[in-house]
Amino acid sequence: MDFPHLFTQRMQVLLGDDYPFFLAAYDAPLRRGVRVNTGKLSADKLQALFEAPLSPAPFADNTFYLDVPHKAGSDPLHHAGAYYMQEPSATSAVTVLAPQPGERVLDLCAAPGGKSTQIAAAIGPTGFLWSNEYVAARARILQQNLERWGVRRCVVSNRDTGTVCRALEGYFDGVLVDAPCSGEGMFRKEPQALAEWSMENITLCAERQAEILDNAALAVRPGGRLVYSTCTFAPEENELTVLAFLQRHPEFVLMPITVEWGCPGFSGRQAGANTDINLTYTRRILPQHGGEGHFIALLQKSEDTSPPSAPAGYPFPKNDPNAKAAEALYTECFIDRPEGEFVTFGDRVCLLPTDLPDCRQLGVISAGVEVATVCKNRLEPAHSIFLASKAENCRRRLDFLPGDPLLTAFLHGEEIPCEGEKGWTAVTVAGLPVGFGKCSGGKLKNRYPKGLRLL
Repeated sequence: MDFPHLFTQRMQVLLGDDYPFFLAAYDAPLRRGVRVNTGKLSADKLQALFEAPLSPAPFADNTFYLDVPHKAGSDPLHHAGAYYMQEPSATSAVTVLAPQPGERVLDLCAAPGGKSTQIAAAIGPTGFLWSNEYVAARARILQQNLERWGVRRCVVSNRDTGTVCRALEGYFDGVLVDAPCSGEGMFRKEPQALAEWSMENITLCAERQAEILDNAALAVRPGGRLVYSTCTFAPEENELTVLAFLQRHPEFVLMPITVEWGCPGFSGRQAGANTDINLTYTRRILPQHGGEGHFIALLQKSEDTSPPSAPAGYPFPKNDPNAKAAEALYTECFIDRPEGEFVTFGDRVCLLPTDLPDCRQLGVISAGVEVATVCKNRLEPAHSIFLASKAENCRRRLDFLPGDPLLTAFLHGEEIPCEGEKGWTAVTVAGLPVGFGKCSGGKLKNRYPKGLRLL
């Protein structure tokens, strides 16, 4: 690659004897990644169904290298949320955060959603995920990816980090800051990052990262965890940003990252700082380690920190005018009982967690899972609730294998044959709901969203 001269000079000084290995790694092909949605299927099942060979990647469980081109947008399994395409080393930050089932986790700079979907898989159906993205267009993409993943206990917001973290002070067991950065680790994937590289941009990114981290510190509960990550190599945005944060926040301590992949972060001397803090507790992934590039720091908040007042409780009335109709529609479509409260937002009825904190002023664009759309004097099911359900929980369904022409026709938005009981019917691929329609007169009237259809 044709790197800026100043960049190569810096990397030679920073990496020393490792610099030739760093440079040689760019002669190898770009390695893509696939992460399995274990909430929907096992890794073994995805490997058996996948059209291309997959080999394990080291940075996270259920993550694989994909060494051939793959068009996920035309794959029915991707439409069903069976997997997420993600640069392999980008999965490392959530591995270090180590979310546990039932935990409350905030992904503060979350778009496009790779790390949020990884967190959702880890915390499971009893956990709670808040995914925030400041850029509105990117927040919509984040929402779509979480919808495809099938997350029910989740909020997606579009707000500045300070507003979110002040309102939810001390609420989260874990907070992830995958910070906007100069993107040196994305030079091959994003040529714009290479074209815009400059020391001035690195300085601007470091200033923004410091502000985001200061805000994130508020949202971590006493004893909770904060992971800071970037996809850049610059120590000004990595070790030195972490060091400055620790100097401003003595309530946090830098924890060692004990993994077998990557290499330790730079010491204070390497990064150009005089400090007793062991910055090699951080972790770096370089291209020669099997990923494009990532930096991770794990910080823990002191248990002695005074706990803040709990965020205000469930913010919506529990007697929504559409609640009974929504529950009846849910029962018509699914076998289980709905957990949560039905709340109407405009022409949408959502099923919200009953332990939802007050989020009315926090730029929320989606909460819980959308169950129904209000159509004049009736409700119709929403696409989201089928993606968030198991096939065996659907009262009626049409099952297809990935290559079935009828499944392709459905994803194109066409009517397909439907011999069976009349009513709302799930369409599944290899046992995973991918959409729905209404069976009547031997045909399935297609309800696959227009914006998602195959062209």
